[in-house]
Amino acid sequence: MASSSSKHVIYAALGGNFLIAITKFVASFMTGSSAMLSEAVHSMVDTGNQGLLLYGIKRSAQPADEKHPFGYGMELYFWTFVVAILIFGLGAGVSIFEGIKKIQHPEVVTDAFVNYIVLSVALVFEAGAWYIAFKEFRSGQERQERKGLKRGILQTVRESKDPTVFTVLFEDTAAMLGLIVAFAGIWFGEHLGMPILDGVASVAIGMILALTATLLAYESKGLLVGEGAAQEVVSTIREIVGQESGVIAINEVLTMHMGPEDVLLNLSIDFSDNLSSPEVEATISALESRIKGKFPQIRRIFIEAQSIAGHHRDLGVSGPDTENL
Repeated sequence: MASSSSKHVIYAALGGNFLIAITKFVASFMTGSSAMLSEAVHSMVDTGNQGLLLYGIKRSAQPADEKHPFGYGMELYFWTFVVAILIFGLGAGVSIFEGIKKIQHPEVVTDAFVNYIVLSVALVFEAGAWYIAFKEFRSGQERQERKGLKRGILQTVRESKDPTVFTVLFEDTAAMLGLIVAFAGIWFGEHLGMPILDGVASVAIGMILALTATLLAYESKGLLVGEGAAQEVVSTIREIVGQESGVIAINEVLTMHMGPEDVLLNLSIDFSDNLSSPEVEATISALESRIKGKFPQIRRIFIEAQSIAGHHRDLGVSGPDTENL
């Protein structure tokens, strides 16, 4: 489930985009600007997207049941992917279509001053929403840095398992770029006497949205298909297991994010033959306690007691090579 701070980011973006969308629609009808209409559609799509993200958060918080024994955490990833599709299909599609139509049949934008006012006000609101999203994004980076893990912006996005914050950040960044492009298209079209530039700006906005949607879809697809925990987490798990007496070797460590804060862990371990059944059970219980104490996000742990030879036989691998401790 996404954190409460992630919800605040979404609520801030939803409220701002809804008010901005209404203002832009009014301005586009008053002035006939294609770029302004593209921006209005963009803001309305963003408003709907934030609603879908909130719905995804709510759905992902449902407890596990008989039909979904691992819970509903991955619903958040699904709805994030839907958001990316909507940005591409509605936002980018409508903007490019309107832009091409305006290029083919350019019309002079009337009352351009109204557009300038609306775009300027919208830019202020978008900048505020962007700052809130970026602040939350940076707090995530700082938490990683305190653990000794320094990440750039793109690497942080690639490794993030909570898509809500970077989705809103991407949307707000695209919105700010779109506002700048719309302003430039209307201004140059008016001062150069080239109304076709209004349509060109609309196409450019559509391309910005298409690129944003592609990035979001790519990141969401990875989470939806199933991504493992960070390499640092896996390495620490190996260290914890390796410190336990009676463990000869780690055959396999498999992790998968079922949600931003819900990780499934499967371990295949070769225990010493000298251990009795009660001792193996006690060792497994101790490992589960230590791992969950270190990583609370690991909700479920399945530990398989299996010899190295048996593990290799199941994998169809020959030879004695193993990951001995």
